Amino acid sequence: MTFERLTCFVACLALSAATGLAASTCESLHDLKLPSTTITAAHPVDPGGFTPPTGSAAPFKNLPAFCRVQGVIAPSDDSHIEFEVWLPATGWNGRYLGGGNGGFAGSIWYPALAAVGQGYVVSSTDTGHKGVATEAEWAIGHFEKIVDFGYRAIHETAEKSKAIVQAFYGENPKHSYFSGCSNGGRQALIEAQRFPADYDGILAGAPANDFTHLLAGFVWNEQALTADPASYIPPKKMQALENATLAACDALDGVKDGVIDDPTRCHFDPSVLACKGADSDRCMTDPQIAALKKIYAGPRNSKGELLFPGYQPGGEGGPGGWGAWITGVSSGKSLQRAFGQGLFADMAFQNASWNLGGFNFDRDFRTADDKMGPILNGTNPDLKPFKNRGGKLIMYHGWSDAAIAPTNAINYYRSVAAKLGQRHTGDFIQLYMVPGMQHCGGGPGPNDLGVNPSASLDSQHSSLLALERWVESGSAPDKIIATKHKVDSNPASEIVRTRPLCPYPQVARYKGSGSTDDAANFVCAVK
Repeated sequence: MTFERLTCFVACLALSAATGLAASTCESLHDLKLPSTTITAAHPVDPGGFTPPTGSAAPFKNLPAFCRVQGVIAPSDDSHIEFEVWLPATGWNGRYLGGGNGGFAGSIWYPALAAVGQGYVVSSTDTGHKGVATEAEWAIGHFEKIVDFGYRAIHETAEKSKAIVQAFYGENPKHSYFSGCSNGGRQALIEAQRFPADYDGILAGAPANDFTHLLAGFVWNEQALTADPASYIPPKKMQALENATLAACDALDGVKDGVIDDPTRCHFDPSVLACKGADSDRCMTDPQIAALKKIYAGPRNSKGELLFPGYQPGGEGGPGGWGAWITGVSSGKSLQRAFGQGLFADMAFQNASWNLGGFNFDRDFRTADDKMGPILNGTNPDLKPFKNRGGKLIMYHGWSDAAIAPTNAINYYRSVAAKLGQRHTGDFIQLYMVPGMQHCGGGPGPNDLGVNPSASLDSQHSSLLALERWVESGSAPDKIIATKHKVDSNPASEIVRTRPLCPYPQVARYKGSGSTDDAANFVCAVK
């Protein structure tokens, strides 16, 4: 190479780095060779709107130009893990963000990919199968697909996505993050436990990490409500139940605001709802009260050993409450029944005709737990490898979650503290319990934690930005401001309440003056 050509080569490299030009064209990524991977499509997408495949998500508006890469990973003979990576054409912020899935997955989660609009490289996977998130028939006869769903697909997607980033930009991500809730929270904790080098920062919401125990609890609830037809509680009674819990416990924190801040202090007895006369939507019959007590108490085996925590009082009503998850729209039509059937019939017992009504909490549970627990559960408290790499983990869970009992998150947090020693925990893991939030959002309390990238948020109002600041500058959050919007599903709607969320075991305490709808009038304190 002549001196002139060498000078030009160096100058062009410098220009490329300064302007953010790609090291490869988007189209050329189609020919990228990665282990056990086929890139099926790679093409630029013009700025403006983008409509994902039919039925998977609402159309996006005003996205910047990006490179859309689609591929299939096959780490086993029976694996077919589809994934997508979206890479900003310009203005990449140097970060890679992996997105989690809900339920049994089965599709690319396109809403997670919208973060490309804030400068992130983003990825999502179907975890190795196609299907509705509440069904698991795909698992029958396909053990390797269960492994892909359990942990392998998320890890493989992270590795392949970062290789694509390096090929496109000519450099690796400066920092890698993962965000997921529910099953995505399970995926998040498994990443920290099994693959500590995949991500620098992990945001784990309402983690379904003790998967086999959690879904045994789903079966417990279903049996409590349906073994005797008289025990079933129709969803139209849920508001009366929530009103009764609030009457008993709302004021315990010194603020009567329709939210129970710390339900562990609430000793609610469902018997207060006993019908004094004829049955109605405002009372419970004796069989219904018996079912309620079982659900609040949690599943147990014949020795009386608790298999998973029971649910907390508060937030039973509303669209994301018990009527959707526990009781269902009618008897035998709950989300919990669907998930319980999916795990035990389709995965553990490989028998689509198996009926959860006869589930035995000794024999059947042990069999399923021994077979599926090592693949699906993310309960290992030894996060030392993740910690030693400088990894940071933020967990959050709504106190009014009707899907995953919230004290499960506390139990896991405490197990990590016990394993590593209490003094080693706060420097890399934080837990935020969210009063009045239902499953991953919604509910009567402030429930927007800023888990999605937004140009309008700062690190106090965004758990994702707080995580980034912790990873990149070493500044641990001392609180996160949660927001309640007039319309929960619309973060652009009017803000009606803000409240600080405090790192567990601290809680927010009202100062005694000023509006209780303003976070500025609360302080974080130990219980």
